[in-house]
Amino acid sequence: MPPSEVRERKQARPATGPVKRLRLPAKLRNLELLLLLIACGINAAAVVLVQLGALGHVDLTLVYLGAGLSVLVIGMHVALRYVAPQADPFLLPIATVLTGIGIAEIYRIDIHFKDSGWDSAGVKQIVWAALAIACAIAVVMVIRNHRVLQRYTYIFGLAALVLLLLPMLPGIGREIYGARVWIGIGPFSFQPGEIAKLCLAIFFAGYLVQARDSLSMVGKKFLGIRFPRARDLGPLLIVWLMSMAVIVFQRDLGTGLLIFGLFLVMVYVATARISWVILGLLLIVGGAVVASQLLTYVNDRFANWLEPFSQKVYDAQGGSFQLVQGLFGLAHGGLIGTGLGQGQPWVTPVSQSDYIIASLGEELGLAGLFAIFALYLIFVARGLRIGFAGQDDFGKLLAVGLSFTLALQCFIVIGGVTRVIPLTGLTTPFLAAGGSSLVANWIIVALLLRLSDTVRNQPRLVVS
Repeated sequence: MPPSEVRERKQARPATGPVKRLRLPAKLRNLELLLLLIACGINAAAVVLVQLGALGHVDLTLVYLGAGLSVLVIGMHVALRYVAPQADPFLLPIATVLTGIGIAEIYRIDIHFKDSGWDSAGVKQIVWAALAIACAIAVVMVIRNHRVLQRYTYIFGLAALVLLLLPMLPGIGREIYGARVWIGIGPFSFQPGEIAKLCLAIFFAGYLVQARDSLSMVGKKFLGIRFPRARDLGPLLIVWLMSMAVIVFQRDLGTGLLIFGLFLVMVYVATARISWVILGLLLIVGGAVVASQLLTYVNDRFANWLEPFSQKVYDAQGGSFQLVQGLFGLAHGGLIGTGLGQGQPWVTPVSQSDYIIASLGEELGLAGLFAIFALYLIFVARGLRIGFAGQDDFGKLLAVGLSFTLALQCFIVIGGVTRVIPLTGLTTPFLAAGGSSLVANWIIVALLLRLSDTVRNQPRLVVS
């Protein structure tokens, strides 16, 4: 059949392809709306169950505040229909239900301490959640193409460095629970490291797109593995030194691990060389050994991890009391938990932030925790899927970096609470009390939504 006749037949066919593509965004957004309504219903039920379990009656004040958050989330859904109609339909509902469950548990702890109004962590968390969702809406509306971020690669790198150094400045830097990672202006405090991790993810993605050839193709083989040249190790060593500086000067073990782990994974994704992982793990092990010998608080964290039930360690200042109480709380919850509002999560220090997982584990049980972990797993899996489906290198690295940031933070926090690894002090994404963490994680949601819409809209080569 001559080519001209083939073209004529193709033109004569009904345009079923474009119609399907037009229907797809509506299906995605309708699915998202259905899941959002279910998520808002779960959140409202959680607050009501907390009140019935702890108070014996329902107070509609917090329910009304939660309804305001639901309106904001629905507003973000409406915005996505116009500016990102093909965005992933699962990310927003998952973030919504995790945030709501966290607010319900924080409110439950407030009830025990009789905190109310602005003095209660639950009300503050609702206000921060509203601000976080508003920031996410702004990001989705303003950033119409994620590739714009690549133009400001080094500006984001500089911003990350400034944010990490801010807590060290006299006057605004604050030390809380032994870690100097907060800045305070009047009664308000903020943790700039949470925003710094976003800036670092953008910087690493932009830098690795430019340097991936020299990092992946050049080097000498040893035992069948190609290792990079010494001159190419500069970025890895710089990030390692930055992480160690955070650990030494800010006494923040979790953020240091998060920064280095993020860079290590993004280098591996960009180069596909196992040698980078080997070198990175060697640096992590070496840094951990040196830090445990030279830094008292790091050595104490390891002692609490290895011998938490030792009477000497348990009674020591900064000892394993918190860790042991958290483990007892998880054990008390058993398989199905005590029920929302009917446990004793306040027995564990800082139960509404660092130990929110132990609090939820006591009242929701192992089954409830597995449901929460499944939500995190789906969120991270969707984020990685967005990254690997992308065709531009910057978007791929950025999506993988943002998804892995959340996954690694969950592992570090939950692993510390359950005594899989030493406790580090990071916050559990979306669940724990803390405004800076909530804002940063909702911005991650917005960026992944923007990336997913771009991936679905990109032109594809069709072979017929």
